[in-house]
Amino acid sequence: MRAVDIIMKKRNGAELSDVEIRFLIEGYVKGEIPDYQVSSLLMAIFFKGMTPAETASLTNIMLNSGDRMDLSGIAGPFIDKHSTGGVGDKISLPLAPIVAACGVKVPMMSGRALGHTGGTLDKLESIPGYFTSLELSAFRKGIIEDGFAMTGQTSRVVPADKKLYALRDVTATVESIPLITASILSKKVAEGADGIVFDVKCGSGAFMKTLDDARSLATSLVATGSAMGKQVVAVLTDMSQPLGYKVGNFLEIEETLDCLEGKGPGDVMELVYRLGSWMLVLGGVAKNLDEGRVRCEEVVASGEALDLFYRNVSRQGGNIAEMLYRRNTWRSEHVRELRAERSGYLSSIDALEIGLAGVYLGVGRNRTEDAVSPTAGFVFNKKRSDRVEKGELIATLYGKDEESLEPAYTMAASAISISDSVPPASALILEEITSQ
Repeated sequence: MRAVDIIMKKRNGAELSDVEIRFLIEGYVKGEIPDYQVSSLLMAIFFKGMTPAETASLTNIMLNSGDRMDLSGIAGPFIDKHSTGGVGDKISLPLAPIVAACGVKVPMMSGRALGHTGGTLDKLESIPGYFTSLELSAFRKGIIEDGFAMTGQTSRVVPADKKLYALRDVTATVESIPLITASILSKKVAEGADGIVFDVKCGSGAFMKTLDDARSLATSLVATGSAMGKQVVAVLTDMSQPLGYKVGNFLEIEETLDCLEGKGPGDVMELVYRLGSWMLVLGGVAKNLDEGRVRCEEVVASGEALDLFYRNVSRQGGNIAEMLYRRNTWRSEHVRELRAERSGYLSSIDALEIGLAGVYLGVGRNRTEDAVSPTAGFVFNKKRSDRVEKGELIATLYGKDEESLEPAYTMAASAISISDSVPPASALILEEITSQ
């Protein structure tokens, strides 16, 4: 078997066998097949696509390229949630303790910010002392005692994905739906989830800009996950404006606390409760979405979810007292205000432009080795459809240094549009796709 023959077969649009895919991927992980040949394969997949069977084979091969989180001996169910990435997307942070408080175990393996999208691990690490590189024993203990744990991907978990993603990033093949599907699902299955709720973002601040593209990805995730024996639901949600009022690392920890106290922003709470309801249905502890929502609201109102969040912070090395002391006060000294240039209604706050501006401020990173700032970000006073008067404060920018403010301000200002009339109402939850 030769790599060039397999590449040629895919280039010509033919379906690859499990054996052919395995030969290339395993050979690449072992260093026997060079980058340039795998790059050619990735580009062929980008243009010719993959069948559901090919995508399932690729996912399984990547999954088995390294270790899995061993959750044997722990009573389930194990249900996780994954977002395809957005701006101000702190949903995982309040969601995990809420669902855990309802009796579903949440083994959550998260990522870091890259490009304009935020990273759950960076947000958690803005809590003084919080540690995200858990050994399996600590991960298991957190799930047993608290119902959830938050960790990053180790070098031993799905190493094929780490190598392939790095190559996709520099060969313009990131947006391929089969490759995205295999990347996401291999990691989610490796962490031990029995079921997964996917939050597939759609809009300017998402990787999938159109509803058709988001639907295609969601359908692929559901079909492939179901073929692997997992319960899977995909919820398509709007990412045309930032979620909530705060974008940043510690800023989003603050908004997480607001959510767990029952006073979070309306859009964030709507999404937390909807995704949480689906997780409870998949976990078998709620008969339907209405019952799931009631259960989620109850554990927020009782304070159980907030208590679990505090327990997780303490378990993973975080300083709760210092976190609460810094709440609503820990800000960068480099500040600039964004005010309305005229009176009217906010017709848009472009999520992509805000996300890119956040990279300048220090919220995110362009390269995996870049540092992020815990105190950088945006605090918005207004959301889309709100009335503003000329000179009224729309947002405050906090930068990692003084030099970061000018380019970020220019980009943020271009993200704001003001119209004379109220813009049409838009839905946050666009569609839901299940295996049925």
